[in-house]
This record gives sequence, structure tokens and C-alpha cells, in this order.
Amino acid sequence: MGNNPMQYWPREIENTLKRAVEQFSAVILTGPRQSGKTTLFEHFFKQSHNYVTLDDPQIRALAIADPKLFLEKYPAPLIIDEIQYAPSLLPYIKIEIDTHRAQKGLFLLTGSQQFPLMQGVTESLAGRCAVLTLLPMNWQESRFNQLPINNNISIPLFSFWVRGAFPELAANPELDSNLWYAGYLQTYLERDVRGLRQIGNLSEFQIFLQMCAARNAQLLNLSSISKDLGIAVNTIKAWINILEASQQIYSVRPYYNNKGKRLIKAPKLFFTDTGLCSHLVGLKDPVLALQGNFAGPLAESAVFGELLKFYHNRGLIPAIYFWRTAGGDEVDFIIELNNKIVPIEVKITKTPTLLHAAPINTFCKLFQKEVNQGMVVCLSDTELPLANNIMAIPFVSLAKHLSSL
Repeated sequence: MGNNPMQYWPREIENTLKRAVEQFSAVILTGPRQSGKTTLFEHFFKQSHNYVTLDDPQIRALAIADPKLFLEKYPAPLIIDEIQYAPSLLPYIKIEIDTHRAQKGLFLLTGSQQFPLMQGVTESLAGRCAVLTLLPMNWQESRFNQLPINNNISIPLFSFWVRGAFPELAANPELDSNLWYAGYLQTYLERDVRGLRQIGNLSEFQIFLQMCAARNAQLLNLSSISKDLGIAVNTIKAWINILEASQQIYSVRPYYNNKGKRLIKAPKLFFTDTGLCSHLVGLKDPVLALQGNFAGPLAESAVFGELLKFYHNRGLIPAIYFWRTAGGDEVDFIIELNNKIVPIEVKITKTPTLLHAAPINTFCKLFQKEVNQGMVVCLSDTELPLANNIMAIPFVSLAKHLSSL
């Protein structure tokens, strides 16, 4: 079994994971480092599966040099941590699966680098493997939703956003988040970044990471980052790919179903975890976060995270976009759910009004046949109708409301 497993904290993806293990010979659980992948597997399968981690250099060397011997030494059913370090194992895992086709859940694999891992899965395990993604905790999973509110839900909410949703931080309030993120970044830079691309100057990459955090929830402008950092645009593009491959950021694409409007085509950049983003920009105090210029982008990024986790926790492919026209019309998010589209605006207000719903009204006039329901996600205490088919939804009940659509 793994060493010193973290205290288990229930996760929303559990039912999806159990179904996948019952139906597929292999299950791959991807997600950023420290999102709880190993803890989740060990909690449910430590009695039925052997465990091995490729984070161990000696074990990794054996897996790379002699995959067949590796699988003899660590027989299935088996949990393999950080499978991306030895993609040469995948064809041999395929042979094992094909030899025991009737058995389900033979191999449970974790990986922190999505894109290179998925290439190996496509080549070796197509049709034999379920691929799930575990992100840091959502609001309902975290301890913050259990804190006393004292007539101001915004404080625990912003505490959650600033501290972040990585399980170890979300479950252990005594941990110093600044020290934790400093260690996390060091591990991430040394293992994931160097594992994906040979970067000589990691301090330069860390400055780039801070620049991305300062541009969180904004249109991605590669030329601007290139100019500020003094590095070629192609290098910046490659570095963005690294952040995406390790699932630290997502590029949200514009909604293209054009109805006569000239659209902005650049993607928007979002950090997967608002805590890491806050740490990178030096934001520590939730009260200051609520009052400062970063409040809007932080809230928008937090809503994006909840949307992304909603899809992934159900084993669905995320369908999240934004809408912005050259004329200035804009809706923060457009999601596709149950064959309908849902426009979503994010507002830092406890008293939402029809004015806050104006961008959604503009969108609905163009796409009225396709729209299910518009939402203004805000800091209100209860759901409130704002207009025909447009609701104000408290951030804390967003996932529950999405489930009802």
C-alpha cells in the first residue's frame, strides 16, 4: 500500500469511479498533483489491489527497463501511481487485460500529466479503459461550507477561494497555506514541468506562472506575456501547453454558434484552483480579496472551477465556453447541458437585480430556442427569479442547481 495516506475526505466523484471500476478492465484517474487521486483509490481499493508508485526512482527504472518483469513483481489487481513516468508499461498492461478480459478493475492508474498520458492510452488501451479526472475539492466537499456564517456567507466563501481546494489544505485548517503552496510549486516545477519539457531556467518559468495568475479570467494574449517576459511567443505557447497538460490551467474557448455578431476569438485563461492563483499573486486575506480588484476574476475563476468539477465528477466531457462580441456584449460562461445551452453571469453582489442579468438577456434574444435557463451566480442567500427564465443562484448552491436542469 502507499505510504502515509492522507486522511480520507468524501468526494463527489465516488459513484462515477465505482461504476467505472465495475465496467472497465482499467481506470485512469488524471488530475493535478495533490488533488487526492491516490487517497481516493486507496480508500476504496486498498484491500483488493496491490499498490506501487512510479514516483520511486528505482521502481520507475524497473518499469521502464523491463515492463514484463515489473508486472510479474507487482501483479494485478494493481494500483499504479504516476503512470506517465513509464508509458512503455501500457502495451504490457493491454496484454494483461486481454488475457483476463472477464475481470474488471484490474488496473487502476493515476497520472498528473494529461496530454502525453492520453496519447499512450489512445494507442494501447482504447476501449479497455475509462478515463476520469479528479480536480481539487468543490464547495460542497470542503470543510468551509460547514463553518459558521454569522450573517455573512461571503467570508467563508472567500476564505475557501483564497486558501484553495486541494484536499490537504481544505481538510486541515491548521496547515500554513503559504508554506504548502511554496512546497507544491517546487515539486510541480521539478517533477511535472521538467518531465514535460526540458526547461533550463525554472525561475523564469515561475515568473511566467505568476504572470498567468495576474491574467487569470482574462483573454489569453500570448504576445503580451512574451513582451513582458522577453521570451519568444512560441516558447510562451509551449509553456501554456505545459500548464494545460498538468491541469493547472484551462483555456476556455469562445462560443462560436454565431447569430450575426462578430465574435472575439481568443480563449480565456483560468486556473484550476483559485488558491494556487491567489498564492501566485500574493493574495492572502479573504476580506481584502472581497474588496480588491481581484475579487471579480477570483469569483469568475471559482465559478469556472465549480462548473468544471460538475462535469468531471459525473464522468462527462466539459462543455464550457464564453461569449464576447467585438461590440462589447459578453456573457461569462456558456455551458452545454442536456442538449440545451445555459448562459451564466458571475457577479460580486448579495442583491442581484435585473440589471445584472442584462448580458444574459442579450444572449437569450439571439439564442432563445436553444437556451434552457440563464443564471446570475452571486453571493445571495437564496435563489431569486430576475426575469423570464433567468435566475439568481447563490454560489453555494450552484452544483445542486445544475443537477436539477
